[in-house]
Amino acid sequence: MTPEPTAGVIEDREHLLPIRVYFEDTDFTGVVYHGAYVRFLERGRSDFLRLAGVRHRALEAEGFAFTVVRMELDFKQPARIDDALIVRSRFLEMRGPRLVIGQQVARDDTLLVDARVEAACIGLDGRPRRPPAAMTGAIRPLIF
Repeated sequence: MTPEPTAGVIEDREHLLPIRVYFEDTDFTGVVYHGAYVRFLERGRSDFLRLAGVRHRALEAEGFAFTVVRMELDFKQPARIDDALIVRSRFLEMRGPRLVIGQQVARDDTLLVDARVEAACIGLDGRPRRPPAAMTGAIRPLIF
């Protein structure tokens, strides 16, 4: 039997995704390379949507996709190889085609990265579009 990959869990409208730091995530000193955090945050957002019932393939079949339009990252502390991290994600706002997500990467109780991400729902032609009703219905109850 092949184990199913974890998508984390939603607790009190917040998504928690465990991440392990591997060699590929680090620079030559064993510290997590700054670009790796962008991948960790993307996994958190994608799995949050997945657990909320929003599937990327289904959106694509309906003619929708997402694009990141703004990302602010504040690096507080470094993570290192073998660290067990938690990516925390919260939907903060949904206006028209825009979705604002607050995210954090932590090790135990230590905040490592604080992020604010704005994504836009777009049509496959690249133009902004309001998300489908099923998606907004799935996300609205999770907004802080």
